[in-house]
Amino acid sequence: MSETTFNVIGVASDAALRAEFAADLRAGFGMPKKQIPSRYFYDAMGSDLFVQIMKMDSYYPTDCETEIFQNRAKELLKTLDRKTSIALVDLGAGDGSKTKLLLSELVDQDFDLTYVPVDISKDALVTLSEKLRPALPTTPIQCVVGVYVDALTALSEDRPAEQLLTLFLGSNIGNFPPEGTVRFLARVRHTMKKGDRMIVGFDLKKDPEIIERAYDDSEGITAAFNLNLLRRINREFHANFDLEAFTHHALYNPHTGAAESFLVSLKEQVVEIQDLEMSVRFEAFEAIQTECSYKYTPEDVRRYAASTGFEVETVVTDSRGYFADAVWVAV
Repeated sequence: MSETTFNVIGVASDAALRAEFAADLRAGFGMPKKQIPSRYFYDAMGSDLFVQIMKMDSYYPTDCETEIFQNRAKELLKTLDRKTSIALVDLGAGDGSKTKLLLSELVDQDFDLTYVPVDISKDALVTLSEKLRPALPTTPIQCVVGVYVDALTALSEDRPAEQLLTLFLGSNIGNFPPEGTVRFLARVRHTMKKGDRMIVGFDLKKDPEIIERAYDDSEGITAAFNLNLLRRINREFHANFDLEAFTHHALYNPHTGAAESFLVSLKEQVVEIQDLEMSVRFEAFEAIQTECSYKYTPEDVRRYAASTGFEVETVVTDSRGYFADAVWVAV
């Protein structure tokens, strides 16, 4: 049985991560239109709540991408060279349920395979490895603890296989604004050699009501997920946000193509953040933006590839046409 190994690459200390969070709070609460970056959703409670969100009928992206991997994995993998070793580099694998479908297909096709999940949390990678090990008893798992681009840069310098297939699944790409998307994808391309591939998940534009239900479910789980941001700030920075004095609101803007989430103050109030020595004043019904998740057209998929050093090889959608996984090759 192959052993799971860990490489630690460019991981910030807990103190550095807390300092970055503090700086983002200072900047975000100091803006005329207040905001908190969505990456801070994922403390332990936030991660648990997101697992619940992914199981909801209204949150279609997980079901759509799972359908693609269950039924059309062969199409996604058809251009890979079976004569060379391959490393499946998984950026933010989550619970691994979707990635497991691709891994199983690669194993069934007898690829010389190494699985390389990347996450900033070693605990998350330990949990993922333990979950996947029974299904992949002979596949080497090389966990990389680090931020995405640092990890990819290190892997490009010390390649775990002859060809790399990098995964960026779910609707993660949508968390970047358009200019940020180009910068991120260009940096990823810079870490690759010609012929390496990437599978990117794109949430496609559709009926606005379908999108809005995914970000504001009737059970209130998405609301709890957003409000947990305030609970986290209370705990980590000794703030006094009253969660009952805020409400969650989500909408889809067809002009920008973005699903936007907000926490809206229900009254005029002042919140003290003790550790930041900061008082934050809210007018009645003033909002904090917590998420901006962009949706795409098929032309967007081709345009982003062409502008960042990739060529589109394959685009596969689910049966409803809600979601697409695109295979790009570095050129």
